[in-house]
Amino acid sequence: MHTELPTLVGIIAEALHAKPWAEYLIIWQNLIYSLLVVSILTIIAILATRKRSVIPGRLQSAVEIYVGTIDDFVCGILGPSGRRFVPFVGTLFIYILFMNLIGLVPFMKSSTSSLSTTFALALCVFIYVQYSAIKELGFLGYLDHLMGKPRGVVALSVILPLFMLFMHIVTELIKPVTLSLRLRSNIFADDMLIAALSGFGIKGLPFLFFSMFIVVVAAVVQAMVFSLLSTIYFAIFLVHDEEKHQELG
Repeated sequence: MHTELPTLVGIIAEALHAKPWAEYLIIWQNLIYSLLVVSILTIIAILATRKRSVIPGRLQSAVEIYVGTIDDFVCGILGPSGRRFVPFVGTLFIYILFMNLIGLVPFMKSSTSSLSTTFALALCVFIYVQYSAIKELGFLGYLDHLMGKPRGVVALSVILPLFMLFMHIVTELIKPVTLSLRLRSNIFADDMLIAALSGFGIKGLPFLFFSMFIVVVAAVVQAMVFSLLSTIYFAIFLVHDEEKHQELG
């Protein structure tokens, strides 16, 4: 049975059920909480960069450490040329993490428990990866990659390159689906666990506190997995600096 903890938006919608627009609060509730996370992150970013100094304060230091960590993470996979993707991957991780965690706040909800939210995120990754691949490889190089870079007799066979092209297209189209389902399913399950344990009242408090710790760890892990897979998708297409030098040589 589908059960959820009461949310602020749901309570407001129920109180205003007589209003014709109240039902839209429920329909758009995931978007509302997503925008709330955007607002929180925007405020943090403004506060962290408003008075930058050589000797940073705690907030500026925390943000700089985060940016440095993400930079090492992305460049460790993509090489130095992957630094241009640091803002995207870094924003993706922190955005997903906050959306995962906000559901633990009373009367809030994790937007990532909805497939519409996670699929939108996965679609952004998919579009950006394909755009970056075409920009990096050129359209013909992009098609060549999808066909498995056939050369010699393999290229002349025609059938094998076309088969590889078909398989790669299917694989690319499946990626946003699996990426979104993985995140949504895990966060949805965590939310349902917390909701179920909350129904036990005081008797369920020890299990609830333990489960909260597990859910927080899971929220971080799922944000990391989504960001890691997104970075790997870039790595599959992009040519590293070492390979470029070998081709030029």
